[in-house]
Amino acid sequence: MNAPATPVTSPMTMQELHAKVAGSSFYAGMRILPRAEREAMFAIYGFCRMVDDIADDQQTPRGQRGAALDEWVAGIEALYAGGEGGVAAFLADAIRGFDLQKDDFIAVIDGMRMDVDSDMRWPDFDTFDLYCDRVASAVGRLSVNVFGMDRAIGVALSHHLGRALQFTNILRDIDEDAGIGRVYLPIEALRYAGITPTTPEALVQEPQLDKAARWLVPYAQEHFVEAAKILKSRPKGHLVAPRLMESAYARLLHRMIAQGWNAPRQRVRTSKLRLVLALIRFSLWG
Repeated sequence: MNAPATPVTSPMTMQELHAKVAGSSFYAGMRILPRAEREAMFAIYGFCRMVDDIADDQQTPRGQRGAALDEWVAGIEALYAGGEGGVAAFLADAIRGFDLQKDDFIAVIDGMRMDVDSDMRWPDFDTFDLYCDRVASAVGRLSVNVFGMDRAIGVALSHHLGRALQFTNILRDIDEDAGIGRVYLPIEALRYAGITPTTPEALVQEPQLDKAARWLVPYAQEHFVEAAKILKSRPKGHLVAPRLMESAYARLLHRMIAQGWNAPRQRVRTSKLRLVLALIRFSLWG
């Protein structure tokens, strides 16, 4: 019998949350938000990082990881029922201050559970898209309330930008994901390239993997285009962070297209200098 998951009994302090997110690519974009919005974003991102850590913990049995996610669900449910929230207690101020929706928190946890229940390998596109909605677009839906966007416009931006970023992450992290037994590329992409998948380890050596990866590129590009249209319409809200992410990741995708996905692959990284310059530009001129 598996030992029970070790519960987290005390909420994180804001200092701990800041340390948790300090290495993220849009940390600078969040830092220039007004204090209440900034603290809410740190809380949301802290939540995402913690449940993601559970999903990616390869040293802990699946049952214990599932129980840990159950604890987060219970904490979220308790907060919305007026309780203290347990592990989720640090989210209370953000939820009250920005009308964050419970379904979006649960969606993020459900996305992590897709990784915990079994290692995702070449899902069909509908499952792939659902996964990306849960682990990325749902985070956007939480964030746009903090940014002060009109809900309908914010949800549309989250749909497109969340998928654009997650598709790009998946294309960037093919080798890293395969190293932990996961392949997120849809089965349709592999079939298009003439690949019959067997194991993640074998897949990353496939000579046709470049063709499979390029199958997904137009989907990512389409979402970038739609997200850029929304941002260029200048909707109300604090939009430096989403503009920064859209700019940085669109450039990242462009560089990967130029480099290709033939083995051996070199992981393309975001330029910190370009992020700083983009941050200054968006801060000064919007």
